[in-house]
Amino acid sequence: MSDAQFGISTHLFHDALLTRDHLVHIAAHGFDCVELVATRSHFDYRSDEAIRELAEWLSDTRLNLHSVHAPVVEAKRGRTPVGWFSNASGDETRRMAALDEAKAALAIARSIPFDFLVVHLGVPATAQAGPGDNQRNAAHRSAEALVEAAADAGVRVAFELIQNPLSSADALVRLLEDDLDGLNASICLDYGHGHLTGDLADVIETLSGYLGTTHLHDNDGRRDAHLPPYAGTIDWDAAMMETQKIGYDG
Repeated sequence: MSDAQFGISTHLFHDALLTRDHLVHIAAHGFDCVELVATRSHFDYRSDEAIRELAEWLSDTRLNLHSVHAPVVEAKRGRTPVGWFSNASGDETRRMAALDEAKAALAIARSIPFDFLVVHLGVPATAQAGPGDNQRNAAHRSAEALVEAAADAGVRVAFELIQNPLSSADALVRLLEDDLDGLNASICLDYGHGHLTGDLADVIETLSGYLGTTHLHDNDGRRDAHLPPYAGTIDWDAAMMETQKIGYDG
């Protein structure tokens, strides 16, 4: 994986307003690029001024914007998420509100090009989803709309592996093969989330040919702790070997 780029997500600073100093800190540690987490309490993606500032900070630090993580919550209060967005809600008003926020974050590409819009379909099981939050038909309508909007912006959608029935490895592959066939979409392999399923190697193999980008973090196999690699129980040597076997070098 010698051609791989290594970046870091601003999720590391998610409970604070993003500043230039955060990007200086990231660049000083040798990273090439960043994923921007689009939560308005962290970065106001609806503000033209904030986007202009971000462009300046990226230029100053020589960092590339690799991806934008579509909004999943209205805000963070400390470590507590406030107001989950669900693009898979059976409530059409709520579904369209989530779509609108994702498209607003996608519009950053008009000023700062980036490669991937990382999208959660529905909400994770850990968010105690309500009975209408993770509806398959609603999720697939949203997925198609986002992929088409992203294509117009020169961005590729990567649906993230998360802990809900819509976003398992098998479910995401079926989505791309059956519902989004012919559209330019991909999957974001989250190694930490894959580890929580109990068989990360099987997850990696299932996603072969569909990987667009990745999230690397660790945990103990029980809780989504977002630890640095090697601080949990993922066998990283085995995981990287499996990733190489499927031909991913992003």
